[in-house]
Amino acid sequence: MSTPTEPLAAPETDTMVGTLVEERTEFAVDEGDHERFAHYVKKDKIVESAVTGAPVIALCGKVWVPGRDPNRFPVCPDCKKIYDGIPIGKGGDGSGDGSGGDS
Repeated sequence: MSTPTEPLAAPETDTMVGTLVEERTEFAVDEGDHERFAHYVKKDKIVESAVTGAPVIALCGKVWVPGRDPNRFPVCPDCKKIYDGIPIGKGGDGSGDGSGGDS
């Protein structure tokens, strides 16, 4: 037969207890007139968004997740004004005209 064993010790009460904090960046989706336009966004950001689902930020400041064909919409006048004001060679990586977003 087995021999009696000592009762289990009480758990330690002085163990460290912490709080896990999860940091997230939340983006507010703009509404209104911005939805009617195609916006200018760096092409690498469009590709990244397509892979990760992360929102992009247009030159005009609109934040959204691209999902529509930008060729179906007129270019955002604010994005165009900003893009036209960027000196040649200062607009990014030079991989195109900077367009590529949608509303």
